[in-house]
Amino acid sequence: MKKFIFLFLVLNAFKLSAQEVNIIPVPVQLDIKKTSPFTIDQNTLIIAPDSLINSISFFTDYLSKYYGIVIGRDSTSNKKDNVIKLQVNTIKTLNPDRYELFSDDKQIQISASSPKGIFYGIQTLIQLLPYSRKAFPVQIPSVSIVDYPRFDYRGMHLDVSRHFFDVAFVKQYIDYLALHKMNYFHWHLTDDHGWRIEIKKYPKLTEIGAWREGSIIGLWPGKGNENIKYQVLPTEVKITPKDAVIKTDGIKHGGYYTQEQIKDVIDYAAKRYITIIPEIEMPAHSMALLAAYPELGTEPNKKYEVAQTWGMMNKYNNVLQASDTTFKFLENVLTEVMDLFPSPYIHIGGDEAAKVWWKQSAVSQQIMKTNGLKTESELQSYFIRMIEKFVKSKGKTIIGWNEILQGGLAPNAVVMSWQGEKGGIEAAKQTHKVIMTPEDKFYFNHAQFVQEDSLTAGKASLLADVYQYDPLPAELNTEQAKYIWGGQGCLWSEYITNPVKVQYQLFPRLDALSEILWSPKNKRNYPDFKKRLKTQFKRYDLMGITCSEKYLEN
Repeated sequence: MKKFIFLFLVLNAFKLSAQEVNIIPVPVQLDIKKTSPFTIDQNTLIIAPDSLINSISFFTDYLSKYYGIVIGRDSTSNKKDNVIKLQVNTIKTLNPDRYELFSDDKQIQISASSPKGIFYGIQTLIQLLPYSRKAFPVQIPSVSIVDYPRFDYRGMHLDVSRHFFDVAFVKQYIDYLALHKMNYFHWHLTDDHGWRIEIKKYPKLTEIGAWREGSIIGLWPGKGNENIKYQVLPTEVKITPKDAVIKTDGIKHGGYYTQEQIKDVIDYAAKRYITIIPEIEMPAHSMALLAAYPELGTEPNKKYEVAQTWGMMNKYNNVLQASDTTFKFLENVLTEVMDLFPSPYIHIGGDEAAKVWWKQSAVSQQIMKTNGLKTESELQSYFIRMIEKFVKSKGKTIIGWNEILQGGLAPNAVVMSWQGEKGGIEAAKQTHKVIMTPEDKFYFNHAQFVQEDSLTAGKASLLADVYQYDPLPAELNTEQAKYIWGGQGCLWSEYITNPVKVQYQLFPRLDALSEILWSPKNKRNYPDFKKRLKTQFKRYDLMGITCSEKYLEN
């Protein structure tokens, strides 16, 4: 009888342990062992070389912050029990992000062929921890894991132009990405609504361009503007009534990052093996730039203002003139940006440029004639190619939204496909790298439910639809599919004014995105994902992250 009771308790303990192994993104290979769990306490020791300090610090900081446990480290100890060993070895692998994690009652071992792989193993180890700060002892189930990502590019975007977020929150956002094994942060730094990066050669970009005098109230076109009509016609933009004045809240909004702050954030991200890709919008979405330097626009005598409304800004003249003066200005701006960011990639926007403003400009038409350009689409391509040539001369590569395909794609450009898959498919067939970020699936500023309780943009982007999307279009053959670099989620901030709303919109769709981009396609299972998500929500409670409780119903 005693043996039976003992066996029952052992099996039940194993069952409980197995229930705690709910990892997102799901690993390539996970085996749960029947041995006792590993216990972390004040006597636990991390054995790892100094070269792995990024992983060590991330884990020990997390352990201290959420469990109040401080553990030591030694690079040479021969201790065998109650240790966490991190080691870079000579494992032969085609994927440098690959890691192996093994745990039993005596020790935890994480090994990889690179420090980055070790860091990803640490993120998995964090998900093996209890999800309550009151859980004592803190135990790690016995497991054996082999894991590596499906896609090389796993990105998330944050727009800080519509609403500015301070350095402290940007770092927090980067931590969210790190916890989900993301490796690229697309930082949208300029747009019609605010210029957010200090450029020393052109101080008016932040003195004037970083501030707007108000924002519309509610969804576009905003409260009090319902009767204003806009028509973008081939040769003009028609606004009725002609004397329409946009009503806003009249609250000044703005802010920007100094170059020293930018360096600080870059360093913070690098310690989490995240590359920051800055975006400097051109030739459209440039009203903040034009408010500071109107001579660069197609109407240099016009009084441009930093935009106070959302919606399609090509209903206003927000395009740059494709002149030598403009190109020299942008080269100077991009030189400062590229000197700051070690990223080999610079995002230059290229989207939603209304051709009507170039049609109306005698200077634009002369530029087209001089350069043998027949259409305004070719003028846009000319603009992008000029910038691409300069960026390439500095050893960097441009990324642009799928509109950069119009008029002919610049030779080395990477295409970010947001208007569905069509642009990405076309670019891949032209042997260009592609990042899939279709608006209907990966724009997390969209509603996450059919009926939302707060302002959101566009149609709902449901969690199930996000999870079930595959970045590899079926119509691409094996060779063409190699150009699908990965995917990215986007978070535009028209209706996102504070960190809590960021969290609400981001989670749990970031979980779904991370699994799409990391886990093998055949491992993805939506019912199982939702089950694991219940544990993930408890982790978010531990971390103080705001999520919708609707996901926990039923």
